Amino acid sequence: MDKVVSKDGTELAYDTYGSGPVLVLVAGGFTERSRYVDDAKALSSEFTVVNYDRRGRGDSGDTLPYAVEREWEDLEAVRSATGARFACAYSSGSMVLLQSRLPFEKQALMEPPFRVEGAPAPPDRYIERLQEFVDTGNPGGAAELFMVEAVGQPKEVVDQIRQTPMWAGMEAIAHTLVYDGLQLGDSAVPRELLASIDVPTLAMFSNASPDWLKGAARQASEALPQGTLEGHDGTFHTLPPETMAQALTDYFLTA
Repeated sequence: MDKVVSKDGTELAYDTYGSGPVLVLVAGGFTERSRYVDDAKALSSEFTVVNYDRRGRGDSGDTLPYAVEREWEDLEAVRSATGARFACAYSSGSMVLLQSRLPFEKQALMEPPFRVEGAPAPPDRYIERLQEFVDTGNPGGAAELFMVEAVGQPKEVVDQIRQTPMWAGMEAIAHTLVYDGLQLGDSAVPRELLASIDVPTLAMFSNASPDWLKGAARQASEALPQGTLEGHDGTFHTLPPETMAQALTDYFLTA
C-alpha cells in the first residue's frame, strides 16, 4: 500500500498492480478499493493499475467538511503521483471522473447511474435523510435507505445481510453515501457537462442490468463528443473481471 496527500492534506491509500501504462480505478458508491482487486489483477498484464480508496473509505483519510471538489482534487493527486494516462470509473464514481475534467488520454465509465426514463423514482429527501442517519449515529439506517429505496433490494434481503460479518464494514463507510449523493446531484444525465468533455470516453453496461442502466450508459455516450458505447455479458451492474479487462485493453490500447 502507498499513500498520496491530496490538496487539503487528506491522505489517500492506494495499491498498485502489474506493469505498463498507468490506469487508475475510481470506485463506485458504497465500496472500498478491496471491491476492485479482481479487476485490477485481471488488468495487470497490460497496465500498471492504481486502485485507491476514495476519501472516507478503507485506509484513506476524511477531512471535513466534505465538498465534491475535494474528490476531484483527490483524483488529480493520484493521477499526478502515479502518472496515470487512463481512468475507469464505476457507477457513481463516474461523476468524480467526469467533473474532475482531468487530461486523461482516454477514460471509461461503467454504468453511470443516471436516472433516465424507466429508472426507479429517487427516494424522497434522499441526501437529507442519509445525513440525518449519519448525524444521529445510525450508519445502518443510511445503509438500509440506500439499499432498499435507492437500489431497490427487498428489505428482507437487507435484514439478512445485517446478520452477516460484512455489515460492520458496510456501516463503516455508510457516511460516504452522502458523498456519492452529492456527486450525482439530481441524478439526471448531465448533458451540459458531458458535452464539454473532449476526452475519448467508453461507456459500458452489463447485458444483465435493467434497461434504465443500459439507457443511462447509452445517453451518456451520445452526449459525449467522443463517446463510445459497449455492452457485455455480465451480472447486475457488474462485468466479470476478464471481460472488463479485455474491453478496457481493446479501448485504451487501440490507436
